[in-house]
Amino acid sequence: MPLWLIYALLSAGTAALVAIFGKIGLQNIDANSATAIRSVIMALFLLGVVAVQGKFAQLGEILVQKKALSFIVLSGVAGALSWLFYFLALKYGKVSQVGPIDKLSVVIAVLLAFVFLGEKISWINAAGVAMIAVGALLVAVK
Repeated sequence: MPLWLIYALLSAGTAALVAIFGKIGLQNIDANSATAIRSVIMALFLLGVVAVQGKFAQLGEILVQKKALSFIVLSGVAGALSWLFYFLALKYGKVSQVGPIDKLSVVIAVLLAFVFLGEKISWINAAGVAMIAVGALLVAVK
């Protein structure tokens, strides 16, 4: 099994846990405050990972690369907004509806990769992306 697929499956599994744990944790608290706490925990956890890997020096290398840093900052802002909206959606909606709609990000990412990165999409890939979109909507409909 390719390494990217193993990581992608692990990502999907842990993302599913975010929805379940988040929904349980949001019962009587503000979603934005919860997202802030989650972000701090994630930052500390990831700094720990970098420390264990002995890669703190690479943090400095990233900071001097203006283009890379700019896009990492933009990615961070987009990720923070995604988490804010996701936790708000979880607070007011069902995981069984919010989760599938959130996965429309796959469809949007493929389209953006095609438009901005010039990635090729075969007919079979396009059919799969269309099925993801239709499937997400069908699962989310009451």
